[in-house]
Amino acid sequence: MLLDLHGLAARRRVMFLGGKGGVGKTSIASAVALDQARAGRRVLVVSTDPAHNLGHLWQREVGDDVVHLARGAADGSLDGVEIDPGRTTAAHLAAVRATLRRLMPEHLGGEVDRHLDLARDAPGMHEAAILERVADLVQTGTADYDLVVLDTAPSGHTARLLSLPETMGAWTDGLLRRRDRSDRLGAAAQMLGGRGEATARRDAEIRSVLTRRRERFAHLRDVLTDHDACTFVVVLAAERLPVLETVELVGQLDRLGVDVGGLVVNKRSPADAGELLAARHAAESVHLATLRSALPDVPGCEVPLLAAEPVGAEGLARLATWWH
Repeated sequence: MLLDLHGLAARRRVMFLGGKGGVGKTSIASAVALDQARAGRRVLVVSTDPAHNLGHLWQREVGDDVVHLARGAADGSLDGVEIDPGRTTAAHLAAVRATLRRLMPEHLGGEVDRHLDLARDAPGMHEAAILERVADLVQTGTADYDLVVLDTAPSGHTARLLSLPETMGAWTDGLLRRRDRSDRLGAAAQMLGGRGEATARRDAEIRSVLTRRRERFAHLRDVLTDHDACTFVVVLAAERLPVLETVELVGQLDRLGVDVGGLVVNKRSPADAGELLAARHAAESVHLATLRSALPDVPGCEVPLLAAEPVGAEGLARLATWWH
């Protein structure tokens, strides 16, 4: 089945693009975003890829704060943001530190600092911090924009990132249940005169923080699994490892309940531009036959290998012509 990437994006509020590193996800994501802006939509493109290619592609500085990238037709516009994992993790830990310092007894301040200093490099900390930022950007982006396009990190990271809302939502629910038990015990203690008003306020704030966190993750999970609002497009090269990784990624997304809208085979070698490229085209055809056999119901399209990298608004606009 042929993928209508323009029509797919036009029918969604959120679009994720992912796949193996180096296949051109950022270029395709930016071209899709610009295409929709030129169709009159307000679009935000977000990169979670630590390679920081978004700024290079647009030939301007794109950082952790939202910047304007291009004007579109009518009221259409395109903004962009490139999530910095290091800065995001530092900001996340700083916010947690400030909250804990405010809520914990003063004599435990040193213990809080030691715990968070150790947590900075703990497995999963960067992914959890990025998830918090993605959840915020999806929530604010869907309120402020018509479409949010997310250029995600390589496949393995993406699958873990997309499973985190469920995991961390369950973890937060567990904390809230423990707070419920604590609140009941605290209420009994207060009746006996053993609990002060300051402690009650602290516990109420802890519950408020945990509740907001749970709601943020629940919103992201709801968006991810809403097939009418959100879709995931896998970008790949017509090579053995990207094809195998794509098949695996589509299976993971399906188990997570995420709609897979299509496959974009990028940088497809031409069959009529010399012996070397013709041989590559033939080898790629074998791998694409494997892909179609494994995923017969997922629509796809091919973007040819271009003579030059698509950079800047006009280069990306030319790239988008291949799926119109």
